[in-house]
Amino acid sequence: MAVCANMCIGPEGDLHNVSVGECGVRMARAGAHVVGLNCHFDPMTTLDAMQLMKDALDEANLKVHLMCQPLAFNTPDVSKQGFIDLPEFPFGLEPRILTRWDMHAYARRAYDMGVRYIGGCCGFEPYHIRAVSEELSKEIGKLPEGSKKHDPWGTGLKMHTKPWVRARASRNYWEVLQPASGRPFAPSLSKPDAWGVTKGSEMLKQQTARTKDEDISKLQEYRHTHSGKCPTRHGIAAAS
Repeated sequence: MAVCANMCIGPEGDLHNVSVGECGVRMARAGAHVVGLNCHFDPMTTLDAMQLMKDALDEANLKVHLMCQPLAFNTPDVSKQGFIDLPEFPFGLEPRILTRWDMHAYARRAYDMGVRYIGGCCGFEPYHIRAVSEELSKEIGKLPEGSKKHDPWGTGLKMHTKPWVRARASRNYWEVLQPASGRPFAPSLSKPDAWGVTKGSEMLKQQTARTKDEDISKLQEYRHTHSGKCPTRHGIAAAS
């Protein structure tokens, strides 16, 4: 039975200052047959980290398979811990969702890097996985079953009633599109929480019961005094 081991870290490594490359080497030497990264960061950030891991494995002459399961959210503004520090986590992340075309780019880069377990974690929808499969259909030898429901790269728009929409029926159009958010008052980036809470902190102890309201109030006060920022309807405002 193959042993697969992933870590939820990015290019900066883990919270104990072990590099992503060293983490990969340690997992391989511990007996893992497949090593990689999952969650906490968007596809391209995760692939940047995967390259560091791959380089370290090659330098150590360790032969293992690579796997990658990133988020389906854009996270260029995250800190070392990834998207869990974003003020939108976990229930306001939808504006960051990646398009199916972003997944084509992710799949191609991952495959060309040598990753052969190419998947996804939080935020991934069926159309994202379909896009990954379609991008690699030649390598796989077939299209996914879900491709029967649509024409790849928007070519089904050739049947649209409006000529300006029919003009979008090509890969060249969708591959370079920079989609707008439709939220005129929303910031482009967020300020991640930076509580400095790590292993050994009392606040990190797992509880067996639902947190009491008075304890939630204490956490909210801690957030208010340590982050200096509070989420508002129109972005991030300074705490009063």
